[in-house]
Amino acid sequence: QVQLVESGGGLVQAGGSLRLSCAASRFTFSNYVVGWFRQAPGKERAFVAIISQSGGNTYYADSVKGRFTISRDNRKSTVFLQMNSLKAEDTAVYYCVAGSNMWDLRTASWPYWGQGTQVTVSS
Repeated sequence: QVQLVESGGGLVQAGGSLRLSCAASRFTFSNYVVGWFRQAPGKERAFVAIISQSGGNTYYADSVKGRFTISRDNRKSTVFLQMNSLKAEDTAVYYCVAGSNMWDLRTASWPYWGQGTQVTVSS
């Protein structure tokens, strides 16, 4: 059973930073594309960032480009999301995902999800 466990969420002021982590287990992490989605209150889940199996390719939503950085450590089966210059509109539950197709950003196309971690940005 694939397991993804997020951590690092919390309350931060606008302009601040947070680093999310997602520890993966029970599957061969390096074989999978991994990434982050988020769900703001009253909205559907939306793509944030993804990274290829080797870490050589990354892709970001326009809303976070230049502020967020995704990275992974295959030796530790962990994916990270460094979030800088946070805005109130970044407030959401952030989910770690794993899948096989880096270019399919539809929520339903990602088979594995973590339980989510809350990020709240106060303005």
